Amino acid sequence: MDYAILTGAVLVTGVVLAIVAQWRKWRPSLLVVLAIGIGFRVLIMATSAIDTWQPVDFVNSFKPAGEAVLNRQDPVLGSNGGWHFLPTIPYVYGLLLWLGIPWEFAGRLVTVVADIVLIPLVGKLAGGEKASLRAFQYACNPLGILVASVHGQVEPVALVFGVAAFVVARGPGDPDREGLSASFTDFYHRGRAMLAEKGLGGSLRIVLTPHPGANRRAVYAGLLMGLALCAKSWPIWLIPGMLLLLPGVRARIVALICTGIPPLFFLVTLPIFAGTSLSQLPEVIRVIQDIRPIVGEWGYSAIIHEGFWTLDPPLAKFGTYLIYVTVVLVCLLWRRADPVDLTTAILLAFMVVTPRLGAQYLLWFMPFLVARPTRFAWPAIIGASLWAAIGYAWLTQWTAAEWSLRHSPWAMSSIVLLPILAAAMPWARRHAWRRRAAGATEGPHTSAAATP
Repeated sequence: MDYAILTGAVLVTGVVLAIVAQWRKWRPSLLVVLAIGIGFRVLIMATSAIDTWQPVDFVNSFKPAGEAVLNRQDPVLGSNGGWHFLPTIPYVYGLLLWLGIPWEFAGRLVTVVADIVLIPLVGKLAGGEKASLRAFQYACNPLGILVASVHGQVEPVALVFGVAAFVVARGPGDPDREGLSASFTDFYHRGRAMLAEKGLGGSLRIVLTPHPGANRRAVYAGLLMGLALCAKSWPIWLIPGMLLLLPGVRARIVALICTGIPPLFFLVTLPIFAGTSLSQLPEVIRVIQDIRPIVGEWGYSAIIHEGFWTLDPPLAKFGTYLIYVTVVLVCLLWRRADPVDLTTAILLAFMVVTPRLGAQYLLWFMPFLVARPTRFAWPAIIGASLWAAIGYAWLTQWTAAEWSLRHSPWAMSSIVLLPILAAAMPWARRHAWRRRAAGATEGPHTSAAATP
């Protein structure tokens, strides 16, 4: 990276501004928040685009996927095998390339715009009097700047639709006072009581009776979450929280059905937009569902393989099962929590137990943790950002052989982050929803416990 010093200076400035804003209790206007967020991202995008170093997957996977669409070829099967997701983003890449925008800018433009739109959405997700502060802190988030402006990874695209789905599902007002969101435990006890009182037939009639305005919110939230899944497959972990923010089983069923519409649309239209033959669709589905067993760069897998990338199917399979078990355990522990806190807990727990991770994965939890920070939120944010920045800015100063020597200790150092990420989970708010539902007078989506 030719502009490592400038990039590092911007990232440090962002962290300092975010912490000072917390300390001084700033409440900047949306115009100021967006001006700072846009300024940071556009500056780093411009320097990254003219840099002599470009991320490997940005050049060898993302660009061929856009070129494949431009040439009416399947982006999954016809882009050097580097695109393992639905073709939604390659369609946008193809359009920008068709407009004549140089790839170094076009590939990053998608993610930078998404990350800018995410800034006010984080404020909306936070709600209450601290909404503008949380939006400002995300505008200064160093990892968001790195992923969107340097790497061009599509995590911000998935997040902008996923967070928007949460905001729409929650609806206006204070959901905790209006009864528009429920924990897993509340959902279970209400259903059990309803069955005992009304019987199966009466319960079904009540369940299927639409809540005023709920179906419309459910449709929009489901479609937005479906678009998040069109960018990447990992937003599946956001679906439980979104569903719990909707009132009633009917709205949740509607949202779940609508979530599947965008992915299905972009899959079945491949023959129209990308020239994919019908006989190739099963192979496209297989490639999209395939989990590549690349481990060795994060956490315990980095320790096992001494910080070197490798294909280890048994370890990857073990890690996948460990993730499933951990998510179930988190859902049980946070069954009485606010749905946003439940989602934060799921995503942070994923980071702790996963055997395979790219630095961009660490952005998954950022909007939720920034919107509803915990006691150890900022150690986690700074630690994750610092680890990623070393990989993006410092390691890229070296040639391939020198990079390999330095990559190993960097990867193994990620083990230090695991207890910090675990500590940042919203442990003090596992029963927060029940306390607020019982009549607490706190503002929307705030908690007296462990909220900076």
